[in-house]
Amino acid sequence: MADYSRIEVVVEMEKSGLVPVFYHPDIQVCKEVINACYKGGARIFEFTNRGDFAFEVFSELIRYCKDKLPGMILGVGSIGDASSGALFLEMGANFIVSPVLREDIAVLCNRRKILWIPGCGSLNEIARAEELGCELVKVFPGSVYGPEFVKAIKGPCPWTSIMVTGGVSISKGNLEKWFEAGVKCVGIGSKLISEDIISNKDYQLLTQRVDKTLSQISTLRNK
Repeated sequence: MADYSRIEVVVEMEKSGLVPVFYHPDIQVCKEVINACYKGGARIFEFTNRGDFAFEVFSELIRYCKDKLPGMILGVGSIGDASSGALFLEMGANFIVSPVLREDIAVLCNRRKILWIPGCGSLNEIARAEELGCELVKVFPGSVYGPEFVKAIKGPCPWTSIMVTGGVSISKGNLEKWFEAGVKCVGIGSKLISEDIISNKDYQLLTQRVDKTLSQISTLRNK
């Protein structure tokens, strides 16, 4: 069962502004990565369902978080249907992220009061997601839509809360464009947790990157 309600999760996402996104088939690598992110100040983490037996890795990882990383909210991404989502919810996933808008996932998560974040690419999809009870929508891939799309959505729909994933980097200039456009938070994968960090096991560098990124987001918001 989830340890955090959907409201608690979305509040933390909007508070921190950063959701590290990561998948690896090796549980030890995952532990090192999430531990480094935790040391850097991250309290939200999205493990993506992108490989065979990902659910087994997730099962061990969420136990690790509960035992070793108090306050870390672990959820799962790349969920394409309700049956996949249900599997991860049984393991304790605290939120579900999907690359597309799926109403079956909405029903599943709403029944359990779990935060679900659907990927949306149009104002119609965003409106439908909100009608289904969505607290936070994901613009994906951000590299295709860009900050101007977010700004255009926020014009007629200022109540819409948006997370963007894909096309977000840890540079100040890139983050500034997204937050000025009106996003509540950003999901960052390989631009934050790069291949060189994994291959070199330079987890201290990852901690520094997370800390710096969180600081930059805080500064941008307080401008």
